[in-house]
Amino acid sequence: MTPELTALALAGLLQAVQFTLFAVPANQELGVGYTSSPRDRPPSRQISTVTGRLQRAMNNHFEGLILFTLAVVVVTLGDQSTQITQFAAWTYLAARILYIPAYAFGWRPWRSAIWSVGFFATLTMIVAALL
Repeated sequence: MTPELTALALAGLLQAVQFTLFAVPANQELGVGYTSSPRDRPPSRQISTVTGRLQRAMNNHFEGLILFTLAVVVVTLGDQSTQITQFAAWTYLAARILYIPAYAFGWRPWRSAIWSVGFFATLTMIVAALL
């Protein structure tokens, strides 16, 4: 397995961790009755600020994971794995790990800076594969 594919697999596991980090407190705060329902109505209680941030961080990673997966596929199928693409893949993963506490604890402006590192690492992979 290429290093890029390994980083992608770990990013998938990170997504599962993020889901758990959000789902556990959301279930506690909203109650299992609501979270196991079809959610036809808004909840009668609000989730906490941190739980809301964890949900948004999780959703943001779903979005970032789409582009990162595309980058890994292009690098892998194009047989374009280099030290640059490998470093970029690990940089993306590290940025996504750091993004969780940055978002949860409201680190400004660091949350945006960390997001940018992951985004540009992904773009670097795509551009490197095309060159």
